[in-house]
Amino acid sequence: MRLRDRDTSSTEKRAIMTQAANLPRPRAFNRLAMRLFGKDRPAEVWDQPIDGPLGDIEAAHRIRDICRSAADSAEKVASFAGKPDSRKKKAEAERYERAARAAMEIAMKITDDLLRDSAVRQIIGLCLKANEQRTARILFRAIGAVSIREDVLQEYPILRQ
Repeated sequence: MRLRDRDTSSTEKRAIMTQAANLPRPRAFNRLAMRLFGKDRPAEVWDQPIDGPLGDIEAAHRIRDICRSAADSAEKVASFAGKPDSRKKKAEAERYERAARAAMEIAMKITDDLLRDSAVRQIIGLCLKANEQRTARILFRAIGAVSIREDVLQEYPILRQ
């Protein structure tokens, strides 16, 4: 092996170690490592308990974090359309649905109209990433601010129908 050669310089050794560290590892390896070191899977943003009542701004931030965290699951759910179901696909769909439901529940509690409309816009983006146009249209009708409605229509012209 090259690392054991005496004539290999330290920069070459570092380069080889960096390449080895950057190799892709299967997810099973990560799960095994988590079990071996006694760590649980990190809790999702939407599953974390809320300490006390949320203010409007904190609720809007939480909705934004939820939508960003669930965006990858939403994209996977959209790519599953018409394909046979598997356990992994069902888990991704459940993850997306839990995130969307939690975001909607938080959005209903926001009292400021503009902040609520802005948060609903984030949720609409999440729904459209998952190709759930029906839900997105229903949420779109809940937006009251004309400027936000126009921005959403400009960003997602499919909602014009």
